[in-house]
Amino acid sequence: MAIGKHILGKGNSRRVFGTSKVGDRGQIVIPKEARELFNIQPGDTLLILGEEDKGLIISRPELLRDIADEIFNSNNKR
Repeated sequence: MAIGKHILGKGNSRRVFGTSKVGDRGQIVIPKEARELFNIQPGDTLLILGEEDKGLIISRPELLRDIADEIFNSNNKR
């Protein structure tokens, strides 16, 4: 089952899920297809990272921990 729209030239791993409006309280709605694909449930915590000229990244906090573990483990292999 195809979820989201593929970004041309980016393979199957990158997708566009649509747009969200920011509400009065600064809240956004993550599209249903994205929530299903990434198994995002009510009450889950998401990490918001940003760079002023590049935009925002919304991810699970575990991703940052996993990346840090990879960096530290690769330094131990040297």
